[in-house]
Amino acid sequence: MGRKQKRLTIIIGGLAFLGMATGLTFYALGQKTSYFYMPADLREASVAPGQRIRLGGLVEDGSIARGRGLEVAFSVTDTQEAVKVRYTGILPDLFREGQGVVAEGSFGPDGVFVADSVLAKHDENYMPREVAEGLKEKGVWQPE
Repeated sequence: MGRKQKRLTIIIGGLAFLGMATGLTFYALGQKTSYFYMPADLREASVAPGQRIRLGGLVEDGSIARGRGLEVAFSVTDTQEAVKVRYTGILPDLFREGQGVVAEGSFGPDGVFVADSVLAKHDENYMPREVAEGLKEKGVWQPE
């Protein structure tokens, strides 16, 4: 095998390696994708139980119910629809009724959203971008 053939073999091998690494990266990212939905969006969306999503909106007034230990139930609304959420864990200090929230998790077999993480923001000025955009589209929240 000559010098040119060795170089060509190394270049082809390197390109094959890069191609496989790129393919595996995209596959791994696709597996971890979690889509963002507002409560009204779930009506048209086909979200299977167990499919991981991000649910955003406002914590509905009067919906927070604390259970035993760290269990808490509340509803997320965009003023058109509301989705019941169950969460076990420590809630952020800024979590309260009427504030923006993003919950990550999946729907259980009973149709209740089971969150494994909850993110809350202080006010609309610091609301998660996806929630603010969704509320603006629905005409619920207008920036100052």
